[in-house]
Amino acid sequence: MYNYYLTIVLAPLAAAIVAGLFGKQIGRAGSHWITILAVGLSCALSLLVLKNMFWGGAESENISVYTWAVTDGLKMEVGFLVDRLTALMMAVVTFVSLMVHIYTIGYMHDDPGYQRFFSYIALFTFSMLMLVMSNNFLQLFFGWEAVGLVSYLLIGFWFKRESAIFANLKAFLVNRVGDFGFILGVSAVVMFAGTLDYAEVFASADSIAAQEIEVIAGTPWNAMTVTCVLLFIGAMGKSAQAPLHVWLPDSMAGPTPISALIHAATMVTAGIFMVARMSPLFELSATALAVVITIGAITAFSMGLLGIVQNDIKRVIAYSTLSQLGYMTVALGASAYSAAIFHLMTHAFFKALLFLAAGSVIIALHHEQDIRKMGGLRKYMPVTYWTALIGSLALIGFPGTSGFFSKDLLIEAVKESHWHGQGAVYWIAYLSVLLGVFVTALYTFRMFFLVFHGETRMDAETKSHVRESPWVVTVPLVLLAIPSAIIGWFTVRDILFNNYFGDSIVVSSAHDVLAHMGETFHGSLALFQHSVQTPVFWLAAGGALSAWFLYLKRPDIPATIKDRVSGLYTLLDRKYYMDDLYIKGFAAAGRSIGNLLWQKGDQLVIDGVLVNGTANSIGKLAGVMRQIQTGYLYTYAFAMFIGLTMLLSWLIWFR
Repeated sequence: MYNYYLTIVLAPLAAAIVAGLFGKQIGRAGSHWITILAVGLSCALSLLVLKNMFWGGAESENISVYTWAVTDGLKMEVGFLVDRLTALMMAVVTFVSLMVHIYTIGYMHDDPGYQRFFSYIALFTFSMLMLVMSNNFLQLFFGWEAVGLVSYLLIGFWFKRESAIFANLKAFLVNRVGDFGFILGVSAVVMFAGTLDYAEVFASADSIAAQEIEVIAGTPWNAMTVTCVLLFIGAMGKSAQAPLHVWLPDSMAGPTPISALIHAATMVTAGIFMVARMSPLFELSATALAVVITIGAITAFSMGLLGIVQNDIKRVIAYSTLSQLGYMTVALGASAYSAAIFHLMTHAFFKALLFLAAGSVIIALHHEQDIRKMGGLRKYMPVTYWTALIGSLALIGFPGTSGFFSKDLLIEAVKESHWHGQGAVYWIAYLSVLLGVFVTALYTFRMFFLVFHGETRMDAETKSHVRESPWVVTVPLVLLAIPSAIIGWFTVRDILFNNYFGDSIVVSSAHDVLAHMGETFHGSLALFQHSVQTPVFWLAAGGALSAWFLYLKRPDIPATIKDRVSGLYTLLDRKYYMDDLYIKGFAAAGRSIGNLLWQKGDQLVIDGVLVNGTANSIGKLAGVMRQIQTGYLYTYAFAMFIGLTMLLSWLIWFR
C-alpha cells in the first residue's frame, strides 16, 4: 500500500507541474486530459483504500516517508497516517475533485487561462491530500498553508478584475489571522509534548492536560485548553467560522468550479477534519469544546439568515456553506465527531452539486447570476433542474436524501449532549441548529423557485439562447446527484453507530452521545419512517412551503415585509456590518497608522532628521570649512602660529 499512497498524492502534483509549466506545448486538451487522468487515478486508488478499510478490515498504517531534519531531538518528517478517517476524506476529496475537473472542460471552455486553471485545481487536490494524509503537525501545517495559497490563486484567477483581486486578498489576510492562532497551537504542542508526531502527541495527551501555562502573568490556564483553542482558531479561519467567515462569500469572485471545490471538499472542510483528527486532545478540555460549539451555533444560525436576502445565486449557496459548516462545528463541540464527518461527506456531494448546477445556469444565461433575472428555467434545462432539486432536497434534509441522515442525526446528537448534562450552552446550540432547519429550507427553495419556476424574467435575447448545458457539465451533475440522493441509506449505520472510525476518533464515555443514540437506532428505514414525527421534518417542510407561498403564490408579500422590517433587512443586507468593521475599521485603522508612521516617522524623522538632516549638517559644516581654505601661504602660517600658541599656553597652564 506504500506505493499506492505515494501515487495518490504525487499524481495530481505531477499533472499540475506539467500543465502549469508546459501548458502551451501540450495544449488545452493535453492539460485537461493529464490532470483528469491523474486525479482519476488518485480517486480510483483512494476508493480502493476506502474499500479495504470499510469492507476488507484493513489495518491503519502510520508510515514515515522522509525525514527532513532532526533538531534537538525534534523530528521533522513527511509521513502518512492512513486510517479510516483518512480513507474517507481521501475518497471524498478525490471524487469531488474529479467531478470538478471534468465539469471545468465545459465551464472554462473559452477562457484564455484554461491550462493554468487545470494546473491550479490539480495542485489544490495535491495540497488537500497532503493535509488529510499527514501523520504529523509539520506536514499538516504544510498542507494547511498550501490549500490557502492555491485558494488565493484560484479566487483571484481572473486577475484583471478588481473584485477578484480584492476577494483573494481578503481571503489571504483573514486566513492569516486564523493561521497565526494555528501555528501558536502547533508551537504549544511542541512545547508541551516535545514532538510533532500525532501518535506521540496523543499518547502524551494526559500529561499535557495536567500542565498549566500563564498566558497572562498570575493567571494559570490549563495547557490543553490553550492548545486546543489556538488550534481551533486556525479551524475558524479555514472553515470560515464567525467572526473569521467574511472571506468565504467573496470567494465567489473565482470561477464556479473552484467555488464548488473550495466549498465542498477541500479548503473549508480542512478545519472540520483537523478538529476531528485532534479529538484525543479536545476530549480533555471541556472549555475548548464549549468554545467550539458556541462558535458553531452562532455561525450556523446567523449565516443562514444572511442567505435569505442574497440575490446572487452563488452567494446564496456560499452562505449555505457557512451555515452547514456551523452545523459540523456544533457536532464537533458536542463530541459527535463522527456525525460531523458524516455531514462533511454528504455535504461535499450535494454542495458540489448545487454549485455546479448554479454554474450550469450561469453558462446558459451568459454569466447572469442575479436570481431575480431568471425564472422558468425548468423547461429549458431539465437535467440541471432535476439534479438541482436533488441537491436542494439533500441540503434541507428531506427524508431519504443523504442530508436527511447526516443533518437529522447531527441535530439529535446535539440534543442528546444537553440531556446528558453538558451545560446550558448545548441547549442554546440545539435551538440554533433546530431553528436553522427552517431558515435553510426557506433560502434554499427561495433560490430554487426563483431560478426554475414561475414566470420567465429573462430578456428576449437571453431567452432565445437558453439551452441545456453540454454533457461535460451535466454528467458530473448526475454523478454527484446519485450519492446526494442515496448514500446515506448505505453508510449511516456503519459510520455513526458501528464504530467505523475506530481509533481514528477518540470520544470519552461521558461524551459519547452517538453510543447512546445507537441503542435506539433500528435502521435506515425505521429512521425514515420516524422522520415525519420529528420537529426537524416539520421545520424543513415549513421553510419550503413558506418559500413557495412567498415567491410563487404571493410574490408581492416579500416586498411588503422588507418595507415593514427595513432595519432588520438592512442589517442582514449589510451582513451584520462585519465587512464594514473589517474594511472601514481594522483595515482603515491599519492604513491610517501606516500613513502616520510613513509621514511622521519615515519622512520627517528618518529622512528629514537622520538621513537628510545629517547630510545637510555636513554640507553646512563643509561650507564653513571652505571659507577657511583661502589658498594663501601666509594664512596657513598664521593659523599654525595661533594654534601652536594655544597649545603651548594650555601645556603651561595645566602643567
